[in-house]
Amino acid sequence: MKKWTWKEDRRVQRGQQGYTRHPGRGRYRGRRRWRPSWEDRDGYDAAGPSSRTSDNEISSSSSDNSVAPELPGFYFDSEKNRYFRLLPGNNNCNPLTREHLKKKSQEKERARMLEEDGKATKKAPRAGLNASLLLQNRRLGLLAEMSYHRQVHECRISTMRCCKLDHQSADNFRTIMADSTCEQVFTVSDMSYGGCKYSCLGFSRSSSGGSLTVKMCDNPYFTNYKVNSLCWASVNHLDSHVLLCLVGVANRLGSITLLPTALFSNSDSNQTGMCCNFKIPMAWCCAWCLHPQFDKWFSAGQGHKIFHTFIHVISVAICAHNLKARLHLLAGLSYQVVLQQAVSGKRQTISVDSDILAQQFCVGVPLLFNGCRSGEIFSLDARNMRGSKATSLKQDSAITSLRILQDENYLLAADMSGQIKLWDIRARKPVQEYRGHYNEHAALPIHVSEPEGLLLTVGQDCYTRFWSLRDGHLLRTIPSPHPAASDAIPSVVFSSSLGGRTGVPGLLMAVKKDLYYFPYNTDETTPQEA
Repeated sequence: MKKWTWKEDRRVQRGQQGYTRHPGRGRYRGRRRWRPSWEDRDGYDAAGPSSRTSDNEISSSSSDNSVAPELPGFYFDSEKNRYFRLLPGNNNCNPLTREHLKKKSQEKERARMLEEDGKATKKAPRAGLNASLLLQNRRLGLLAEMSYHRQVHECRISTMRCCKLDHQSADNFRTIMADSTCEQVFTVSDMSYGGCKYSCLGFSRSSSGGSLTVKMCDNPYFTNYKVNSLCWASVNHLDSHVLLCLVGVANRLGSITLLPTALFSNSDSNQTGMCCNFKIPMAWCCAWCLHPQFDKWFSAGQGHKIFHTFIHVISVAICAHNLKARLHLLAGLSYQVVLQQAVSGKRQTISVDSDILAQQFCVGVPLLFNGCRSGEIFSLDARNMRGSKATSLKQDSAITSLRILQDENYLLAADMSGQIKLWDIRARKPVQEYRGHYNEHAALPIHVSEPEGLLLTVGQDCYTRFWSLRDGHLLRTIPSPHPAASDAIPSVVFSSSLGGRTGVPGLLMAVKKDLYYFPYNTDETTPQEA
């Protein structure tokens, strides 16, 4: 055994301190460059030389899609397994920007999900949930009727496949809205010159069985105004009219318009019904009251976010006398809730602290729920509009949509941070949260189908998501047939009877100029490529 000496200890210390001795020269302290051997290079990755691994660890780590560390000014291409420099600027001539790479990754994920949706066999929405097991448990008396009905719909949601309807619109769909019986669908389309077109679609079961046949209305309606919000109105009968909040154009203020649905059909041209226009400028949202004590009343929420720009434009265009009168008109429009009778014109107003972006009336009691830009949700009693707020709830971001359930003690609210919560109004706290929705700044509606126990909405990423209304479980995510874009967010309608009582169940989706149908029964319809 070799004896250890102090000289060898000094040599080790010199090597650790970086001393080098050359023949014929004195010693000097220089920088030592570490060069990995071939064995070291096999186990070397971007995390540094300390992350050397064995062959087994390398193979296991490569199978796990580990994310490479992010370097400022670079991006990592997983296919080529290397870094690339991000070029400055954001224009069409520069393909290497973070926005471009993000869109490329999203489009790749969308194509993968479309391929999975096209397969005949799909993953069950819940573990162990299938139609045969549900039927067996129902026959054995292990499932109640309501639970069986709800779980059957959850199973059928997972089997829906995309079918493109034989309908081609000349303009891009902006919004579609079905009436309470789903016999007709009201559509708003964006015109190429900047206006909007209103029309109605009718549906019927085709002779082949499970598919839909689309019938366009005979008499579309054209306008130069853009639509902020819309809802159904019951003037002559249930859902006889449509109430629309219109955005002002140039030096003309916005308004609220009440249009009869019979206006869009030539067959009912003699009985079109009442058509009104109400001067309520800058209305963000509207709601129709179905309570018998307030028959033919509606509400609107006002704001003044764009009035500074509007005042600057008209100050150049009109004389000082008219400007003074117009400013006097605008002075009373900041942050108001308006309650108006559609026939007599009687109006009540109350001032609030923030923009009203969503409204919903209760049916059992004349309560109006309002969702604010500040994230507050409060209710007002229509019998005493001058009174204080009956209920006040709070979410983290601006409220985009409100839905009151059949049990009016519960309220669904969605905001611009992507949160969807079910509130217990009596306890004034959320009892359920639906995770997975994506929203940053868009006013996106939520849709509820209580008989089927389903909640669905379209996110700003153009994905349609289904949740169980009962427990908040995410049942399915449907990608858009078109590439994701801000002007290509789908508008959807879901019902178990599209086309009326004899209709077919499924999801209707409008994207760009196309209509798509996702039926329950895929055996009778042949899916097409989206």
